[in-house]
Amino acid sequence: MVFSSILFLFRFMPAAFLIYYAVPRRFKNFTLLVLSLIFYSWGEVRYFPIMVASVLVDYIASNGIERNRHSKLRCRLFLLLSVIFNLGMLGFFKYTDFIISNINALFGTTIGLLKLTLPLGISFYTFQTMSYTIDVYRDKVKAERNIIDFGAFVVLFPQLIAGPIVRYTDVSRELKERKVNAAQIQDGIGTFIMGLGSKVLIANNIGSLWTEVESLGFSNISTPLAWLGILAFSLQIYFDFSGYSLMAIGLGKMLGFEFPQNFNYPYISKSMTEFWRRWHMTLGSWFREYLYIPLGGNRVKPARMYFNLFVVWAATGLWHGASWNFVLWGLFFFVLLVIEKTWLLQYLNNSKIFSRVYMIFLLLISWSLFAITDFSQLGLFFTKMFTMQGGTDWMYYLRNYVVVFILAILLSTPILNFWYNKWLYKHKILTIVLIGGILVLSVAYLVDASYNPFLYFRF
Repeated sequence: MVFSSILFLFRFMPAAFLIYYAVPRRFKNFTLLVLSLIFYSWGEVRYFPIMVASVLVDYIASNGIERNRHSKLRCRLFLLLSVIFNLGMLGFFKYTDFIISNINALFGTTIGLLKLTLPLGISFYTFQTMSYTIDVYRDKVKAERNIIDFGAFVVLFPQLIAGPIVRYTDVSRELKERKVNAAQIQDGIGTFIMGLGSKVLIANNIGSLWTEVESLGFSNISTPLAWLGILAFSLQIYFDFSGYSLMAIGLGKMLGFEFPQNFNYPYISKSMTEFWRRWHMTLGSWFREYLYIPLGGNRVKPARMYFNLFVVWAATGLWHGASWNFVLWGLFFFVLLVIEKTWLLQYLNNSKIFSRVYMIFLLLISWSLFAITDFSQLGLFFTKMFTMQGGTDWMYYLRNYVVVFILAILLSTPILNFWYNKWLYKHKILTIVLIGGILVLSVAYLVDASYNPFLYFRF
């Protein structure tokens, strides 16, 4: 079940919130736990035991650490239990076939693939629960003794399957004591609908262009269409994921939680360094806090710092998918960030034009690496991008998609949001009309269209 579906919008969500608001305060976390487990199990009931195991293992590990502060060895063993379980489950389901395929390719073996279905959200909730146990080990938070409250944190359905990655420290107070008022609910509804519109009206519409380019075959497209197609994918993945994050944040507000911001107009960045401070902010923060800094961060000699960056970006790429193109994508950013850190960043920060050209060009290259998993097809696509093969096919697609391109580009900058906050937001009736219009159009699209992918489901 995804947020941008008729099933969620008109069945699960109304029923869930009606029940949640109706129950007494002392039962809200239990209600939230049950509703979240139903949400998760709707499409993945066979993986229900994995979710329950995740809750139990990290609950036992964190409380084991808390009760054994006097023994560093025992604390480390409980921490190791959590890390091995979480990374083990993630590795087994996400990377087993990847490892088998590489073994077969290297040694000529014919080991059969397991062909496992990836449990929804496993890349997100394993990081989330693992960070909680690490924080308990570091004595940054106290272990949660109430297993209902802890379970509600782990399986909290607004951010369960696609983030943002919410740490226990972000919501620990609200788990124990939260209040929901009319203004908060109204704000949450508006945020959710804005996210729904971003996902359905922008990402889905512009993403269909990239799908058409793929279906044509890279050997049959012109150079302009190749660039137009990857620009469409770049906008699709931004509005797809940022829209889903907004929906999660809006749902959290309606439940009384304040989730961290996940995107901050990354496409207006002047450097890759700035881009990764604005893109998928909770993931970047997680890798910085739980991998980069423990490795030594930048408080070490330059050679070691570059090694630390290499590990982080290889892991970032691999986190996104069990394929070498994702590793290459992560290492592409590693190279660019090292170049920027070494000498280029000072020039980019002082430039208004070159820095933007630099960013757009390299981001389109990076999203090509991300979107195309087959290296032979990737090579063909790059050939099309850089050999200047003319044609008029791009004119047809530009004419059909020009409106959504203009709207997507404008919405990827703060321009329209600035005017909305400065002028329109003060006029309640116009705001209601705008939000209501986005909702109606989104629902109409979902009823009529069959194209409704969610790119981050595979991660």
